Amino acid sequence: MAGYFSNHSQFQTRFANAASSTTTTTATVTTPPAETRPRPPTSRHFSTSVAHPPHEERDRGVDVPAPLPVHPLRNTWVFWFRQQHAPGNKITNYEEGIKKIASFSSVESFWGLQTHLSSPSALLPTTDYLLFHAGVRRPVWEDPLNRAGGKWIVRLRKGVADRVWEDLVMGVVGDMFDECGTQGDGEEGGWPEICGCTISVRQSEDIVSLWNRVDGDAKTREKIRDTLRSVLNLPPSTIMEYKSNNDSMQDKSSFRNSAIERMPVIADAS
Repeated sequence: MAGYFSNHSQFQTRFANAASSTTTTTATVTTPPAETRPRPPTSRHFSTSVAHPPHEERDRGVDVPAPLPVHPLRNTWVFWFRQQHAPGNKITNYEEGIKKIASFSSVESFWGLQTHLSSPSALLPTTDYLLFHAGVRRPVWEDPLNRAGGKWIVRLRKGVADRVWEDLVMGVVGDMFDECGTQGDGEEGGWPEICGCTISVRQSEDIVSLWNRVDGDAKTREKIRDTLRSVLNLPPSTIMEYKSNNDSMQDKSSFRNSAIERMPVIADAS
C-alpha cells in the first residue's frame, strides 16, 4: 500500500508525537495537545477534488461544451475474430475458435473500433475477420438467419486484401446492398438480406465472402453479385463463386465445391 499513498500522514503523526513528548522547565501545568482532526490519506492515483456535474457547471456560469452528435446506423453490427491455430499450434474446432470482438451501431463507434483492428495483411494465415448483423447469434452456417442462405466468394491475390476488405465492410455497414432484396416477414421480419461478410487470410491467398439470407432467389443472388462487383470495383475478368450454406453443412467446407461464375466475354466488334 505504500506505493499508492503519500507519506504526508506519517509526517503528521511523527510531528504530533514529538510535540507531546517535549517537556518544559518553566511550566508546572501541562496543557493537553489540541485535538487534531483526522485527515484523509491522499493518493497519487486518485483525485480528491469534487467534480461538478455538467448541469451544475452551467448553473455556475461555466461554459460546458455541447456533446458531439452521434450518427446512428440503420442496423447494429458485430465484429468477430477466428484463428484456426490456438496457442501451441493446435488446430481448434471452428466454433471454439470464434471470439466476439465488439458491436457497434453508430458511425462514431464503428470508426472507434475499425481504427484499432489490425489490417488483414498483418494477420497470421488461417485467421478470419467476420462482420455480421446483430441478429445473427453466431457467425456459422447453422445460425437461424444463415442456414437458408449462402455466400458470394472472391479469391484475392496477396497484397490487395486491406483495400478490398475495407470497401466491403463500408458497403455492408453503409447499406449499399439494401436494394438487393426485400426485408423478411414473420419471425424474421426486419432482417436485411445481407447477413454479413468475412475475410479469410490463408497462406497463398485471401478470400472475402458476402453472406445473404435467402439462397433460393436467383434474381436476388445476381443483384447481390453485380452490386458486389461495383462496391469492390472488380475488373470484369474477376472470377466469382457462390455456395449455399446447406452445401457447406453437407461437405463441411466454406469454399470447396463452389459454383464458379465468370462474366461473359463480349466479342470485339471489329
